[in-house]
Amino acid sequence: MNCWRHFRTRQELYHFERTVSVTFRLSNSAFLRMPVSKREEPKNAGQPSGLPKLPVPPLKETLEMYLKCMSHLIPEDQFKNTKSIVEKFGAPGGVGELLQKKLLERHKEKDNWVYDYWLEDMYLNNRLALPVNSSPVMVFPEQNFRGQNDVLSYAAHLISGVLKYKSLIDSNNLPVEEGRGQQAGKTMCMDQYKKVFTSYRLPGPKTDNLVVHKSTERPDPEQIIVACKNQFFALDVGINFCQLSEKDLYTQLERIKKMADSEEERQPAIGLLTSDGRTQWAKARSVLMQDSTNRDSLDMIERCLCLVCLDDPSGIELTDSNRASLMLHGGGKDKNGGNRWYDKPMQFVIGADGCCGVVCEHSPFEGIVLVKCTEYLLSYVSSSSSRLVRAASVSELPAPKRLRWKCSPEIHALLTDAADKLQRLVQNLEMNVYQFNSYGKDFIKKQKMSPDAFVQVALQLTYYRRHGRLVPTYESASIRRFQEGRVDNIRSSTPEALAFVKAMSNSSNFTDAEKMEKFKTAIEAQISYTRLAVAGNAIDNHLLGLREVAKELKIETPELFTDPTYLTSIQFMLSTSQVPTTEKMFCCYGPVVPNGYGACYNPQADHIIFCVSSFNDCAETNSDLFVKTLDGCLMEMQDLCRKWNTQATPEKKEGTPKLMKNGRKS
Repeated sequence: MNCWRHFRTRQELYHFERTVSVTFRLSNSAFLRMPVSKREEPKNAGQPSGLPKLPVPPLKETLEMYLKCMSHLIPEDQFKNTKSIVEKFGAPGGVGELLQKKLLERHKEKDNWVYDYWLEDMYLNNRLALPVNSSPVMVFPEQNFRGQNDVLSYAAHLISGVLKYKSLIDSNNLPVEEGRGQQAGKTMCMDQYKKVFTSYRLPGPKTDNLVVHKSTERPDPEQIIVACKNQFFALDVGINFCQLSEKDLYTQLERIKKMADSEEERQPAIGLLTSDGRTQWAKARSVLMQDSTNRDSLDMIERCLCLVCLDDPSGIELTDSNRASLMLHGGGKDKNGGNRWYDKPMQFVIGADGCCGVVCEHSPFEGIVLVKCTEYLLSYVSSSSSRLVRAASVSELPAPKRLRWKCSPEIHALLTDAADKLQRLVQNLEMNVYQFNSYGKDFIKKQKMSPDAFVQVALQLTYYRRHGRLVPTYESASIRRFQEGRVDNIRSSTPEALAFVKAMSNSSNFTDAEKMEKFKTAIEAQISYTRLAVAGNAIDNHLLGLREVAKELKIETPELFTDPTYLTSIQFMLSTSQVPTTEKMFCCYGPVVPNGYGACYNPQADHIIFCVSSFNDCAETNSDLFVKTLDGCLMEMQDLCRKWNTQATPEKKEGTPKLMKNGRKS
């Protein structure tokens, strides 16, 4: 079918579509600007039916688990005081019962009682800059581009893959996922996929808004924004519902590259403003919005499908650690730090030097969605790389549009300030990407242990060896088996983990059998809490809900939430996440507190990739030393397993307590 048969040229069609687009935007802009939490949305047609609601855990069980989780992480006197506060909060007729009752009422009224509370607390209320502090990245395998043609061919092919993946989402043809591990066989909520290419994080002075545009509300040509040399260009990827061919995409990217090289047309590096703190960026955006030229440019960026960032060479050695750092912050103002727009959920980075990956604004969806999308794209690119285009199209195409900006002296001052702060962030980040090659998940499984639990206990041992104590630890646990489910927290620094790491650090006082028993008990405690979390019964979301209900009722903040123990409990000095992949790529992110570590890991059959981050201005933390210690701990744990396997003959086991599946002695 000829899509352009009613028009004499593609330019005529292009101008017609732009006219329709402007008319539609004027009539619908107020609706589209509404935050997702404040407007009715059509139900996801691709959503599996019959998903249960997230339960509200029993108050008594949450309070008991809270005390257990914190008892060994704080001084004894402080714990006694906290225990008294918790008992008062949970007493019959107390404020805890009132708040629990209100949460149960909310459970009846909402598809997911914690979703809005969680989204605001985890992301939208956070005032820190997005790069490093919030946005994770996926680092692709290093590419060997021989020149500009290879770069643009790769970009055209990637964009084609993006459009095909989006069509799968829009047509509800993505396979409905089922859980693995602790959630094996459970159907997963697919709602997050609908936000991958349709959402935008809008900055606000006190809190941000997550805005979601529905595909059915987009009659104008779908656009991708291409960033090149800190300039932004609108690229229509389809005309009259027909997707551009890869040759057409290549032609348009080639045009964009030439336009970006023009010094006379060069615009300020406005993208730097999005790297600033959220309140500062909200202020800058409000100033930009005073001019109609800026409003048009902002509108195009905020409504586009995604960004494709064509980066200049960084000029540094592309080690895994350096590539991870570059993906997190772009290298700062003097490299590609301004070649970004951090509010968009998906920014595909294609560096002329082969440094490629994707930057993710995390509020619309979880890491598994990012992984599934990027695995599809890498497979798409690699499976048909021989078809990569290397010549321009002969089709008649309208030129891509350069986004223009009118900047007042105030904007120029804000740009300078944002650039300086980004540069300090670049200098402050210490990233170490380390591939542990001595063994992987296959060896761990042979020990009849969970690879995730094994690595989590290893991280606890490492932290203890480095700092002499355990600290509140965050490991994300998916609760997508429930309607609108996102995550809860697995608190990995258990009392059982502490007992194990102490035994390993005082080897002369414990036999191998005793250490192995404590090891298995720590593993089982980790698995037990994981089960609790994925079933919707962990403590963090529940305590958050109780706290937020108290705010809504405008009652005095319960002492439980002003207690130093609670404030300590939500300062996650070790923020961890397992992000396994089937393609050769890895995920990383920054620490979530100034004196903490980010620790992302990717267990493979015969190796484990660790991405450990910290801040240079914290004297206590050091990524390189953490990784060195981690390597030693993993080797010690393997050695312990091997010794136990050698010694554990029936004769030598006599007198040694056997461990049942629940970790108890028989």
